[in-house]
Amino acid sequence: MEFFKKNGLGLLLCLAIAAPAWLLGQAAPVVGGPVFAILIGMTLTLFWNDKGRVQAGIAFTSKKILQYAVILLGFGLNLSEIAKVGAQSLPIIVSTITTSLAVSFLLCRLLKMKANISTLVGVGSSICGGSAIAAAAPVIGADDEEIAQAISVIFLFNVIAALTFPTLGGALGLSNDGFGLFAGTAVNDTSSVTAAAAAWDGIHGSNTLDTATIVKLTRTLAIIPITLALAVWRAAKARQSRGVTSGTFSLKKVFPFFILFFVLASVVTTACTAAGVPAAAFSPFKALSKFFIVMAMAAIGLNTNIVKLVRTGGKPILMGLCCWVGIACVSLAMQRVLGIW
Repeated sequence: MEFFKKNGLGLLLCLAIAAPAWLLGQAAPVVGGPVFAILIGMTLTLFWNDKGRVQAGIAFTSKKILQYAVILLGFGLNLSEIAKVGAQSLPIIVSTITTSLAVSFLLCRLLKMKANISTLVGVGSSICGGSAIAAAAPVIGADDEEIAQAISVIFLFNVIAALTFPTLGGALGLSNDGFGLFAGTAVNDTSSVTAAAAAWDGIHGSNTLDTATIVKLTRTLAIIPITLALAVWRAAKARQSRGVTSGTFSLKKVFPFFILFFVLASVVTTACTAAGVPAAAFSPFKALSKFFIVMAMAAIGLNTNIVKLVRTGGKPILMGLCCWVGIACVSLAMQRVLGIW
């Protein structure tokens, strides 16, 4: 009861924003519910600074609900299917992730950007957009404005990719399988991967959507090693800044335990489908995961100053562009090397 007294109003506010944002996202999947939720939240904040009694619930939603969304995301991953179909794409996935993280690291130094923004843009570009940002943000201690900035950058290049990649793939003479690999490895967010692959199928009368989706889900598994590496990196940095002998900081404090539940959810899904449970049985969990992300983005929007976001957006957008171009070029180059294209 005490929990609802403290957080109830804020949770209801985020839910009230998430519901229409979810519906708008269904109508315009290239944009997606999370972006609509952030925009609605930021617009409200322009006229409502002192949120008083709702602030605790907003904070809970932007942190804890975001982690619950990542855990539920695991129910969408059948590890045996990914191992069967996604293995071919593994060298390309590793190459594109490495490229994006390297580009973000170098530009962070060259442009003198905040480390958290650089990390979120790099991880979001290389793995799976908003879901990867949701997983990495609590591990590195990113604030809501940093999360909103990264989501906005990812959204921009998602839309561009979904609109241009089918035409680009046709101009380059990609095969159906080649475009499935290209979309699955070079487009940031699952909704945009789906949009790009569906557009390709509509033009070519093919069925690349399944290939692109499985490649994208294979990329999603990179959340696990990346978040664990970030936790170790943050612990080492904290020890260094506080002194090796201080003993005031430990990896346990920043270890992303919610990632363990994400892995467990994936294992449960894999085991149950192997035992004959239909994959459709896990669809409600996947839908709830997506809705929780929309709710969390509503909370993040409510904690974000849109004027400041626009004013400071130039460098993150440049970084997002460089990561996106780098990933696309490496994805195509690796297909050449592997003889797929």
